[in-house]
Amino acid sequence: MILVLLLAVALLVALPFNARLNADQKVATAGTVFAGVFLQAVPFLVLGTLVSGAIATWVTPSMVARVLPRNTAAAIGVGGVAGALLPGCECASVPISARMMDRGVPQAAALAFLLSAPAINPVVLISTAVAFPGEPRMVLARFTASLLTALVMGGLWARFGDPSIIVRRAIAHDEVHGSPRGWSGFAEAMRHDFLESAGYLAMGALAVALMHVLVPAWMFERLSGQILLGILLMAALAVILAVCSEADAFVAASLSMLPLVPRLVFLVVGPVVDLKLIAMQTGAFGARFATRFSTATLAVAVVVATATGALILGWR
Repeated sequence: MILVLLLAVALLVALPFNARLNADQKVATAGTVFAGVFLQAVPFLVLGTLVSGAIATWVTPSMVARVLPRNTAAAIGVGGVAGALLPGCECASVPISARMMDRGVPQAAALAFLLSAPAINPVVLISTAVAFPGEPRMVLARFTASLLTALVMGGLWARFGDPSIIVRRAIAHDEVHGSPRGWSGFAEAMRHDFLESAGYLAMGALAVALMHVLVPAWMFERLSGQILLGILLMAALAVILAVCSEADAFVAASLSMLPLVPRLVFLVVGPVVDLKLIAMQTGAFGARFATRFSTATLAVAVVVATATGALILGWR
């Protein structure tokens, strides 16, 4: 209801200025790009928050913990693959993985799940296929690179990680007293996830629109021939924009002036390392963990995505 009211107010405010805005070519272009990216992504965002709301309401961490083997190596594999079965964005994966740790799941397995869940679930893969029509290899490349990133980071944590730097925070109020269950809990969880994710999506769409009108065309033409520079730029944008994983494919697809490999890096880095996720990890596991883990994850994600893109998509 709140979102509907905000959209109605925005429409009423925009109507008197519509003719003037259309008269300015750059503003009209920015508005078209923003609307195209945002409106294409919203249905997938709604679907993703429907699923994440259901998970938050009816799927308990203990259910997930029961399917994971106690052996660390096997648990990392199962935890990474299990991410495909529990659709949701980064907002849902952090509390779920934290509660999994609380119930005895190996840290490395829970972290593999944390990275894979928002990156390889069906909603994300379907939205990627829709955003990149005629490019089925982009879906394969995203799935492969994202899963490999999660498994590699799980393995690295099992081998080199310091369990003592994970500091679980005080138990949240809803964990002590019980969060709302049933349909009311589902509606509240979905409302929370949608409004929060839609805000980040809007910021991402606005950034893309501004790039289209403020960045000179020759800069994109230069980047199209500088793949390594494009990779670094898209990795940085993924961290800063923090677009929800159910919608980020539409942001990447709109940057058609860039080669596919840098855009793949954007899709692989975003769900595992962004400012929103770093903040959530800090709250759940402590600042020392978030700093070290996110830095290592960014490096692994960029390398894995670049190598996977080169093999599957070629240097384009």
